[in-house]
Amino acid sequence: MSAWNRFLETFFNAEVMAKYLPDILHGTLVTIELAALIVASGLVVGLLLALIRSLAIRPLNWLIIFVVDLFRSLPPLVIIVLIYFGLPSAGISASSFVSTWLSLSLVLMAFAEEIFWAGITSVAKGQWEAARSTGLSFGQTLINVVLPQALRLTIAPLTNRTIAITKGTALGTVVALHEILGMASSAVSNSYNPSPLMMGAAAYLVLFLPVVVAARWIETRFAWKR
Repeated sequence: MSAWNRFLETFFNAEVMAKYLPDILHGTLVTIELAALIVASGLVVGLLLALIRSLAIRPLNWLIIFVVDLFRSLPPLVIIVLIYFGLPSAGISASSFVSTWLSLSLVLMAFAEEIFWAGITSVAKGQWEAARSTGLSFGQTLINVVLPQALRLTIAPLTNRTIAITKGTALGTVVALHEILGMASSAVSNSYNPSPLMMGAAAYLVLFLPVVVAARWIETRFAWKR
């Protein structure tokens, strides 16, 4: 057998791939569900915190800054382990799916809040003053005048950060989550062949490559003002 055939037999074994393809597909569905939940919850809560912070209530702002800095500083893997193994000691049990979802959502929330806040504060002070001079309240000015401009500025950095964090779903393998990498790793252990890992890599490419390409277009379309 030639070296090329040995390579194909080792990393692209058709028999092994066919056997474990359903497992990889199941892991792909779990990854999609998890990523969608992370993006939805992380962005919504991050935006909510940025809006609350704009009210300039000092105790709340200090709390928000502390929470955001905390989750920006901790590695996502540490948060996953703390939630999965730590909460049961407090009488709260979280599945591997919930633990991974909460952990990555908290990380995305922290970065999203800072990005949204940067967008809000980057809007010129004159925009606030002009809107208030027309009789709009603070809340109306924030929602109708400032926020639309801020969101446009945050689209590019927020998209890149979201992609980086959602790829972290693979960290769920540590707590036995059956996502793509978890299923591929299990298949490799059972088959003694790395071909399922190649299928897992292909699944990640299929899922995230279009998103990365779209993010590049968005970054060009909605670039920060220079």
